[in-house]
Amino acid sequence: MEPSTLITERLVLRPHLPADTAEVHAACQDPAIQRWIPVPVPYELKDAEVYVTQTAPRGWREDTEYNFAVRLGADGPLVATLGVHPRGSFAHEIGYWSVADHRGKGYMTEAVRAVARWAFTEAGCVRLIWRAGVGNAASRAVAEKCGFVVEGVHRAGMEHRETLRDCWIGALLPSDLGLPSRLPYLPAPRRDA
Repeated sequence: MEPSTLITERLVLRPHLPADTAEVHAACQDPAIQRWIPVPVPYELKDAEVYVTQTAPRGWREDTEYNFAVRLGADGPLVATLGVHPRGSFAHEIGYWSVADHRGKGYMTEAVRAVARWAFTEAGCVRLIWRAGVGNAASRAVAEKCGFVVEGVHRAGMEHRETLRDCWIGALLPSDLGLPSRLPYLPAPRRDA
């Protein structure tokens, strides 16, 4: 897929560039990011260089992941990174982290909403999955604000630093955003009906 740039009221979401290296490196020194996100620890400058110059561009080229640098305006600081990963023929998974100094300002919610709309309208997604380690309340709050329905806990549902951990899982459908789906959806009958 050709790399995309998205613009919201306050943010510019674009593919990572080599110029992002120092900010990605600085952000990933944050213990909260290292606790919840599977980044190398210690996170060295070479890790950021590989991510922005090789991993992120290769994902767009090979349709394996679509990573966005989230910036406060075109020339503003990096506030977050957000990625969408195809998971089979109809589902995609979203993941994100935010820079510590920019948390609590609604930037991540704004970015996730924009990328979800893009995933449904441009990337062929019909089910957007969100997962986070049980206890990652900040990630869950963003997902719920964006309309994800938390479906439960997957026991040993994610690997993190060679350890299986329980994770929350939720999903967002195109219809949750008032968008059509490329596949019809037949929900299960309600139990109380």
